[in-house]
Amino acid sequence: MKIVEIWFDANYLYGKDADGREYRQSLLWYPRLRMATEEERQRYSFGFSGIHWRELDEDVSFESFAYDDAEPSSLQRFFLTHKEINVAEFARSLGINPTLLRNYINGFKTPSKKREMEILDHIHRLGEEMIAA
Repeated sequence: MKIVEIWFDANYLYGKDADGREYRQSLLWYPRLRMATEEERQRYSFGFSGIHWRELDEDVSFESFAYDDAEPSSLQRFFLTHKEINVAEFARSLGINPTLLRNYINGFKTPSKKREMEILDHIHRLGEEMIAA
């Protein structure tokens, strides 16, 4: 697939292929694009395998438009929007491998429903502890 046209709204990067099919991806996957001005977003170039924003140092592959996870899960959304959370320390406090948690957050691995609930429950418990403190 090759994307031939792109555009943005506040939350998504959209693409259209040569056959007119439209795709979208959450800008949460691309923090530099998410924080960029409209003018910065418009300064891109199409390459052989994707789109490049030189001044933002950001690349989006054409292939990524066809991924199933255009929208982050609630677990991914939490960590992608709360960069202030130390993922390694959070993972240790939960008793899981920090690399595994990073793989869940970045979409390289998918947690079981049970594991996802354990992580989300831990987030809630920490929030309750912070409120009580």
